[in-house]
Amino acid sequence: MDLLSDDEVTTALASLPGWEHVGDSIVRGREFADFRAAMLYVGAVAHVAESANHHPDVLIQWNRVTLTLSTHSAGGLTSADIALATRINALP
Repeated sequence: MDLLSDDEVTTALASLPGWEHVGDSIVRGREFADFRAAMLYVGAVAHVAESANHHPDVLIQWNRVTLTLSTHSAGGLTSADIALATRINALP
């Protein structure tokens, strides 16, 4: 899988609100009403990620969830990361 250029990442992120380019990853943090709501969101993300066979790093801090996407086997960002971020953004 080919790595995306910085320009390709910037263009893709223009249509992905909430995501930011950090190093060789894209990162999105979301805050929820409570721990339960955060865990329900993580479950929905897990379902989408499993169906895509592409998995984010997930950090849960009570009501805050931080997702980090990078294609580790490629050494950076690929179209798979952008596709999964798009699907995650479609979650409620």
